[in-house]
Amino acid sequence: LACNKNDTQGVKNVFEKLKEEKNDAHKIHTTVYRPWGYYTVLNQGEGYLTKMICVSKKGQLSLQSHNHRSEHWVVLSGMAKVVLEGKDHILSPGHSIDIGVKAIHSLQNPFEQDLEIIEIQKGDILSEDDIIRYEDIYGRV
Repeated sequence: LACNKNDTQGVKNVFEKLKEEKNDAHKIHTTVYRPWGYYTVLNQGEGYLTKMICVSKKGQLSLQSHNHRSEHWVVLSGMAKVVLEGKDHILSPGHSIDIGVKAIHSLQNPFEQDLEIIEIQKGDILSEDDIIRYEDIYGRV
């Protein structure tokens, strides 16, 4: 699916509808674009999901939490600013951080180079619906 960059939420709605209707077309394209960059699903199985996340320079994910999953982030390239429970952490390539279930967090890239991380999600429910947004510079709260 292709769309204007400002209409990415519409693509998410189509994706969710395909999934709801058990149409396998939602599994074919594993890269999803967001206002802050994109992610690619690398692998998934019972209780885990692995993504490569690219946050464009000056981009940031919403301040959020999850009720059903924990996350482990490893920086591949660029620098990451992680806000975790109100504290800022700056991570360089090779460094990692654990995000616990229900922890309030954000992944940010206030730097001039794109940021790439590996995200490993663990939990019983691994869905984009398990995002509780508190703040978002793109108006998605």
